[in-house]
Amino acid sequence: MAKTDVKELLDAGVHFGHLTRKWNPNMAPYIYMERDGIHIINLYKTAAKLEEAVNALKKIVISGRKILFVATKKQAKDIVSEKAKSVDMPYITERWPGGMLTNFVTIRKAVKKMVAIDRMKKDGTFETLSKKEKLQVDRLRGKLEKNLGSISDMTRLPGAIFIVDTLNEKISVKEAQKLKIPIFAMVDTNSDPGEVDYIIPSNDDASKSIEKILSVVCKAIQEGLDERKMEKEAENEGSSENTETENEEPKEVDAKKAEPKKDKAKKTEPKKAKAKKTEPKKAKAKKTETKSSKK
Repeated sequence: MAKTDVKELLDAGVHFGHLTRKWNPNMAPYIYMERDGIHIINLYKTAAKLEEAVNALKKIVISGRKILFVATKKQAKDIVSEKAKSVDMPYITERWPGGMLTNFVTIRKAVKKMVAIDRMKKDGTFETLSKKEKLQVDRLRGKLEKNLGSISDMTRLPGAIFIVDTLNEKISVKEAQKLKIPIFAMVDTNSDPGEVDYIIPSNDDASKSIEKILSVVCKAIQEGLDERKMEKEAENEGSSENTETENEEPKEVDAKKAEPKKDKAKKTEPKKAKAKKTEPKKAKAKKTETKSSKK
């Protein structure tokens, strides 16, 4: 994947941090300078860290695991949902459901309930319910869709979690840490980078900055998905070739088995010739019999 251009990051406003009085001292290595009471992020370090994170995400996607995107803040919701949908990945843009990762079995039950309601509507059993029951079911379906609709395809725990603003998503960070799920995050100057496995020092408040970082991340994920698809196709071709060769080999063996039979047939021919040779002896025996009878 091509390196991210620092100028593009600068144009997107990725370098703007928070007010100096709100900073987290652990972010000091990623801060370039202070200007008008605001910290400026070192974009060269951002580009390097972004490339590192992107390569790690790509490997996870190639292995067949999902990446869960989390962003519940207003300016990030629409961007995250759009980008995650483009690469067919699960995302949370509404309130984080408590136990989403640590109590995943219960969350899956709620998703199955939503699927069951959809099935009821398709097979006609929904129409047999009373008006009050229909309203209750519709409300439940709407609530489940709002909170869990975006993760309905996630059948197991994600391979990694990508967070926009760790300070705003404290619960998701703690749950991921507890289950040792790799955390990728956009970290601003007011957040703690120690909580994150793959830090991307950047402005996590401006929608333009969020869109720029996510577009790079999603591009890498798409590349990973394409590579995985190509690998699967190659495996399928290889397996089909193996089955063809296996089918051809028995035919060759049958042909080899058939050859000795021909030789046996040839060997039996001399025996027939011997049988013919014995016939004159029988004729001689008959002559001797006739001579004796004459006498």
